[in-house]
Formats: sequence, structure tokens, C-alpha cells
Amino acid sequence: MLIFLDLETTGLENLDKIVSIAILYENSYLYELVNEKKKISAVASSVHHITNEMIEDKKSFKESDIYKFLIAHNSEENTLVAHNIAFDIAFLTAAGLTWRGGVIDTLRVTKHLIPECEFFSLQILRYELKLYKEEVALSREYGIKDALLAHNALSDTLLTRLLFKTLLESATEDEMLSLSFKKVLLEKFPFGKYKGRYIEEISLTDSAYVSWLLNSATDIDEDLKYSISYYLEG
Repeated sequence: MLIFLDLETTGLENLDKIVSIAILYENSYLYELVNEKKKISAVASSVHHITNEMIEDKKSFKESDIYKFLIAHNSEENTLVAHNIAFDIAFLTAAGLTWRGGVIDTLRVTKHLIPECEFFSLQILRYELKLYKEEVALSREYGIKDALLAHNALSDTLLTRLLFKTLLESATEDEMLSLSFKKVLLEKFPFGKYKGRYIEEISLTDSAYVSWLLNSATDIDEDLKYSISYYLEG
């Protein structure tokens, strides 16, 4: 079974916690706010619009229906699908749930299969791939009546489901399972002062900056590190 998942957190530090989580599976969905006794930062609230008052009377993650569902289906027969799944897995693990099934990362798979997109955030892909055209129809299929909002766990899970459908046009589920663990050779910088410029070019003209980025920056992902190393080595 495929289980599409997204979660929002109290912040992005190691000690931050899950504050909302959503899953889609078969023809059903679950969405919950949870209270892990960690204050939501104002920065996090500005992104997902969940406040500390909204979770005051909520259950902990381990008391939630979604936790119970994931535990009941935590086996090799089932696959979690998420956008930048390493983020979700890290917070699930920290919350006491070590996932033992398969994983598909739609972020990395999209980088492999549709590199011409250049930018791969879920919201950019929503417009780049015109996923928004199918949102309402799919939400009705699942019986979702909530408004679709960026950085809402349920809305983003729905988008991930639509992105997965698009990716199926280019790869099988098994191929996506494999691609989720295969590093991507990026051509262009996705951020920073050279955003949109070719990594190979900048490695030749400003190797000091590229080396600094590789060795000192803490917020770059594995694919960018791999790509920088590749072009620096020539």
C-alpha cells in the first residue's frame, strides 16, 4: 500500500517536534494537529499558520490516530511517499516511529525525471507541472472539504499524490523506489548569489566560493554536495 504523508513542525532545529501530520492512503485520509509539548516558533507559524493556542488541547503524536495507523502498517509491504522524505523520516524517528517499509522521495525522483524544472519545491512544481488543475477533483475523491493551502500538511499531501501521478508517466513505482536513493547530478545552483547559474561554470570562475559552500555550509542537501564535488573534481 502507498501511504502519502506530509507533516509540519514547531521549527527546523533538531529539538523541534511534529505539530501537524496528514496521510492519504487508498481512498481515505487522516489529518491531525498534535501537541508534543514544544512551543511553535513565530517563524514556523508564519509558514503553516498553526498557533500554540490551536494545539493546546490536542493529543500527543503517539496518541494520534495517524501514529496508530502507521504503526499498524509499518512493514515492508507498505511504502511512504513524501516530498523531501528525509525531513519527514527524521521527525518521525525522533517522535518514536522508525519506518521499516519502502520510501519514495518525490523530490529526488522529480530531480531525476524532470530536471528541466530547475526548482523543485512542492509549491513551484504545483504551478510548473500544473498540478493545481487536478486538486479540486482529487480532493473530492478523498472527501476532503478543507481549503487547500500552501504548507498545510493535508494540502501538501494531496499535492504529493498528484506529483506522484505525474511521475508515474515516466517511471514505475519500483523505479521510483530505486531513484529515491540515487544521488542527482544538478546542473544549476538552486539558491544563493549564483542561483540559476551553472555549477560547472562557477566551479571554474569562483572555486573559493564553491569550496566554501561544500565544506562550511550546513543547509545544503546531499544532491548539491554531490554535484559540487563532481564539478570541482572535473
